Amino acid sequence: MRSFAEFDLLPSLQATLAGQDLVTPTDIQARALPALLGGRSLVAVAETGSGKTLTYVLPILHRLKRLEDEGQPVETPAQPRAVVLVPTRELGEQVSKVFKTFTHETRLRVRSVLGGSSAEIARRNVTGIFEVLVATPGRLVQLLDQGVVSLSDVRVLVLDEADQLVDLGFLPAAGRIVQLAPAKRQLAMFSATIPPAVEALIAKSFSEPLVIRSEGSHKTVASLTTVNREVKDGKRFPVLESILAEETKGGTLIFANTREQCDKVVAELRAAGRECAVYRGEMDKAERRANLQAFRDGTIPLLVTTDLGSRGLDVAHVARVVNYHMPQSLASYLHRVGRTARAGRAGVVINLVTPRDEGLVKQLRRIRR
Repeated sequence: MRSFAEFDLLPSLQATLAGQDLVTPTDIQARALPALLGGRSLVAVAETGSGKTLTYVLPILHRLKRLEDEGQPVETPAQPRAVVLVPTRELGEQVSKVFKTFTHETRLRVRSVLGGSSAEIARRNVTGIFEVLVATPGRLVQLLDQGVVSLSDVRVLVLDEADQLVDLGFLPAAGRIVQLAPAKRQLAMFSATIPPAVEALIAKSFSEPLVIRSEGSHKTVASLTTVNREVKDGKRFPVLESILAEETKGGTLIFANTREQCDKVVAELRAAGRECAVYRGEMDKAERRANLQAFRDGTIPLLVTTDLGSRGLDVAHVARVVNYHMPQSLASYLHRVGRTARAGRAGVVINLVTPRDEGLVKQLRRIRR
């Protein structure tokens, strides 16, 4: 498909796409949209930044609006017809934002229940009638156990960033939600990688699923330049300083593996007179959001983060990613570097590698071939 106009989407969705200057589908959208619009369950393997969110948002809203137009509106409170499971609050907020971009015309209602907010707020968020629920698995299971939400009328269930759901320990909760949804629901799973635990979830949840792989799955995107810098453990910061001395048009995202390492990098950067902010777990939510916004609007050029920053952050102007510490897995690496070179833009990733990172470096050489 060379144009969204070629899909049999509702006029209201086509109008919003046109208003957003979205004309040509990405590779994963072109491959997966026909199947999803046709009601097929599928597994989509696609790199971050590939447009996967819109790949499921459009079919969900198309299907639910059609049901409403055919005289089958949602009439029972807290009984959504579509549920999207996400690994983090940040991704959930991003997904909700995409849905709401299109619900202005369709008048469909979107609610979210995400980790990081109180149980009382979560309960309030699911009062009344709504069609779409975006949720982190742990929070949704709590509400299901309390009888606050019902999955009895779910027509579409999406597992977004399934590899990250597994990495964060949500496999039991996600598996339970899949089993609680009606047997005839449409199921769609999106993942950048398919590690063994995700394979097991697929085998348990699907019966002969359609598997769609984007051209860039398990690979970094063509517009991404990768540079490996060899370092010794105690000599990382001087190398980082030399990297930052090279100016770039856009922000730099710096990844460390732990909160303590994150704080140490921030302290060293500030001691060197560089403006930066931190984005990690176990910090005040308001402060974390303020730091992210300052990075988004360019007030702060450097954001130091843990893998929390690799999940669902969509900042348009990230020109450079620095892996100050290399991650533990290929999946984590792909999610990190997916924060730059998004939607066809150019980006650079610079990896500070030590001899113990050689296993991951070899994997990276293979996927770049």
